Amino acid sequence: MINGIQDVYVNVADMQRAIAFYTDLLGCSVLYQDEHWCSLDAHGLKIGLHWTGGDAVPAVPFDEHGPHAGATITFRSDDVATDKAMLQNQGVEIVGEIDESFGHLVIFRDPDGNFLKLMRQKY
Repeated sequence: MINGIQDVYVNVADMQRAIAFYTDLLGCSVLYQDEHWCSLDAHGLKIGLHWTGGDAVPAVPFDEHGPHAGATITFRSDDVATDKAMLQNQGVEIVGEIDESFGHLVIFRDPDGNFLKLMRQKY
C-alpha cells in the first residue's frame, strides 16, 4: 500500500559541497549519510542528495518558469527579499523572481545547477 512520499532527491557532483550548501545556507539537517547518499530534514520534508560519482549533473532545459524535467524543491520563506539577499551575498546564482497573486518566489541554483525556489505564499 502506498502511504506517503519517502523523499525527493537531487543529483550532486560534490557531496560535501552540497551538504554544506543545504545545511549552512538553507537550514536543513543531516539525517543519514554514506558515500553515495545523504538524507536531509528540510524543515519537515525529507530530501536526498545523490552523489553522481563526480560526474557533472546533466543540465535540463528551462525558462522563466523553471526546469522542464525533474523536480524542483521549494523552500518556504517569511521574507523572500531578505533570504534572496543572503543567498546572493553567499554567491548563489539567482535565475528568476516571480511576484504574483499566489506568492512571491525566487528561483536559484544549488552548486550543481539544480533549480530550487524560495516562496512566500500569499493565500
